[in-house]
Amino acid sequence: MLSRNEVACRWLEKAEKDLRVARKILDEPDYSAFHSQQAAEKALKALLIALGKRPPRTHNIGLLLDEIEKAGLEVHDIIGAKILTDYAVEARYPNFEEVVTENEALEALRLAEKVVEWVKERLREKGVACLG
Repeated sequence: MLSRNEVACRWLEKAEKDLRVARKILDEPDYSAFHSQQAAEKALKALLIALGKRPPRTHNIGLLLDEIEKAGLEVHDIIGAKILTDYAVEARYPNFEEVVTENEALEALRLAEKVVEWVKERLREKGVACLG
């Protein structure tokens, strides 16, 4: 059976894979933004797991940040990542009103990278050493 920290590291590994995909497909802004959201979501869930919390089944970044705050960590450095929630579902389906632009996809990627790095720092502080 895997330890809590091993499970957290697996979630973080998935987050990093989503970041790599988001970078590679910036020419497809909708899908890049989706993978950026997924990277942030999975990284935050990794942190919750490492903190001994069961992450909620949600794509809502704000809700995940709230759970992390309830666990005793300040999230003000990454609070702007809440906007990534918009890309969880909507970016994957046709919508005639809104289209994800290249600039929005780049900003989503920047935010996701910030979240993943922030999570890595918190994990290190907690003594969780993930490879990679």
